[in-house]
Amino acid sequence: MAYNTVLVDQEKHVGVITLNRPEAMNTFSTEMAKELNQALVQLENDADIRVVVVKGAGKAFSVGIDVSEFFGKSQKEYRDWVGLMEQMNHVIGKMKKPVIASVHGFAVANGAGLLAAADLAIVAEGTKIGTTAINVGLFCMGPAVPLARHMGKKRCLQMLFNGDMIDAETAEKWGLVNQVVSPGDLEKATMALADKLAQKSPMALQMGKQAFYGMSDMEFGKGLEYSNEMFAALCMTEDATEGINAFLEKRKPVWQEK
Repeated sequence: MAYNTVLVDQEKHVGVITLNRPEAMNTFSTEMAKELNQALVQLENDADIRVVVVKGAGKAFSVGIDVSEFFGKSQKEYRDWVGLMEQMNHVIGKMKKPVIASVHGFAVANGAGLLAAADLAIVAEGTKIGTTAINVGLFCMGPAVPLARHMGKKRCLQMLFNGDMIDAETAEKWGLVNQVVSPGDLEKATMALADKLAQKSPMALQMGKQAFYGMSDMEFGKGLEYSNEMFAALCMTEDATEGINAFLEKRKPVWQEK
């Protein structure tokens, strides 16, 4: 599929989506929001892809929504517009394949939301992360949803209320980032993680992610019941049988993806 604002590549079993509006610091235009969602779904449906990486071209991961599209909308039009900007959160959460954010430069507002929505995040030293909408009379309400699921209430509200940037090391300390690496090692570290995940059982990864997101909003007991049902279903897969046999036979498993 051809896109104007994102690039889609493949490296072995890893699909790579690049936000490709470098002249606009990868701000989310309506077109890019639609194309990012389409690209995520494309890779989710590609049987050869096991892991998805999202990164940004140019000097930044993404600095938020393109404010040139802000003016002249009705309340319904604003609701539909921002709903499209936040749809990536739904798409990533419903995807069974792991999504890794590979972040450099700036991840601001909707860019910070995308970082938080990804399952894992590798971030380059020197990257600045912020929810800055409060500084222009708005509020990062959409990004707050995935952010709040990674950080405590007070840390999250500190970012949202202040509108200040935090550095990559602080983001790692607050639970928003998995690993901070030098800028020159960002791609290497990201692909090393993606390749490591791609070597795991695709069925275990996909059903495991589905179970994790499914139980996250459930009451404790219901979450355990749901997870147990998912685990029982996973035990019935060919990958589970292969994985246990390979362990007992002290050999590398050959995943059937079934």
